[in-house]
Amino acid sequence: MGKLAARALAAGVLSADRRVAEAKRLLADALRDAQASLTGVKPPDPELRAGYAETLKRFGDMRGAALYYPYLGSGIGRGALVELADGSVKYDFITGIGVHYLGHNHPALLEAGIDAALTNTVMQGNLQQNTESEILLGRLLAGANRRGAQLAHGFLTSSGAMANENALKILFQKKQPADRVLAFSHCFAGRTLALSQVTDKPAYRQGLPETLAVDYVPFYDEARPVESTAEAAAALKGHLAGHPGRHACMIFELIQGEGGGYAPGTPEFFRALIAPLRAAGVAVHFDEIQTFGRTSELFAFQHFGLDEFADVVTLGKLSQACATLIRAEFQPKPGLVSQTFTAPSVAIRSALAILDHIEGEGLLGQDGKIMRLSRHFTGKLKDLAKRRPDLASGPFGLGGMIAFTPLGGDPDKVARYLKNLFDAGVIGFIAGGTPAKARFLLPVGGVEESDIDTAFPFIEQVLVETGDALAKKGGA
Repeated sequence: MGKLAARALAAGVLSADRRVAEAKRLLADALRDAQASLTGVKPPDPELRAGYAETLKRFGDMRGAALYYPYLGSGIGRGALVELADGSVKYDFITGIGVHYLGHNHPALLEAGIDAALTNTVMQGNLQQNTESEILLGRLLAGANRRGAQLAHGFLTSSGAMANENALKILFQKKQPADRVLAFSHCFAGRTLALSQVTDKPAYRQGLPETLAVDYVPFYDEARPVESTAEAAAALKGHLAGHPGRHACMIFELIQGEGGGYAPGTPEFFRALIAPLRAAGVAVHFDEIQTFGRTSELFAFQHFGLDEFADVVTLGKLSQACATLIRAEFQPKPGLVSQTFTAPSVAIRSALAILDHIEGEGLLGQDGKIMRLSRHFTGKLKDLAKRRPDLASGPFGLGGMIAFTPLGGDPDKVARYLKNLFDAGVIGFIAGGTPAKARFLLPVGGVEESDIDTAFPFIEQVLVETGDALAKKGGA
């Protein structure tokens, strides 16, 4: 919508009102003043400890299970720092498993939230959407196609799981009567009834009926690049031969997250699999729920040079509003994909602000901020592994997705380390199976190298202390 047309609308008059601009300025000033006290890691306030513990227990009882971490935010943070309701301040290096990309209380998201609050549509969806939905979808398609992909349509949705669900429905309809999918071993696709069948973790589908037939292909092993590529290609060809014409798609997790502990593939590996898929008429689905905006390119499939093969692409997490992007020939029939809620207005406007930051603040490219932060953080992890090989190995990952193996990768020991690290003031999360890894998803838009420098001594010291405590326990 043009600027002149927008000014003629009542909404345009409101957005241009000087009182709105002044309110934004005052709120930004108030936020900045409140953030001034958040300067580093801080322990809990003793006076708040008892009440906080009671709230956590009450919440856990209502949920039927305790929170993984005793984390209830106060509602404020500054960049990589976040304040909890017990008065503690921590470095958030997992960002809600990749959601808080700009860190906490970024000024651009404050403005986006104010603009969203002034709109009349709290939740946008099937029958009522605002102009920002059209703008966002156009930005996502343009970003996805800028290196040669041919994605013509897209559908916004409220979560990454729904983006993947919509992708599966579209793919099965297009490829009917196909009734199977291919995926990588140890992949994670979501926890819905269908996606729990794709996610290669039996515990996540315990007691659930089988809704989808999935055939798994082993992922790339950087220690055995030629052999693992040959093994994956052979397994794929075996599945295709064993179920001819039955596979609708293969879901590509280009950097394995939860299951793989941030294990990236290579262009050669992916192309070795895509060739037989193309020959068999099986669609390629790039699952970018976690990888979107975390490599040298906006999409990981662009980073790996796979643009020409993108049939369906899903994205989410950092984008707030999630999406399923498809080639023109995959356009679904009416009624297949529709939601009362596609996303709240604040998520859509926040997505636009986040895209502005990614594309306008030098984050992309081999020398962009994402890769610079990655090199800085992984460099410290490499040095730690070199100095203390008894305690750490790695690092692993790519771009803003970083992991290392502490304490030999024993899952119980890694979990204990991460909970100790949380208590000390840095938040990470567990990934992988055996060995397990400690993983980090940096708040790329809200963290600097100096934050990594400040937080890393906690990462190392807690590792040493946890290792010593476990050694004493074992020797007792």
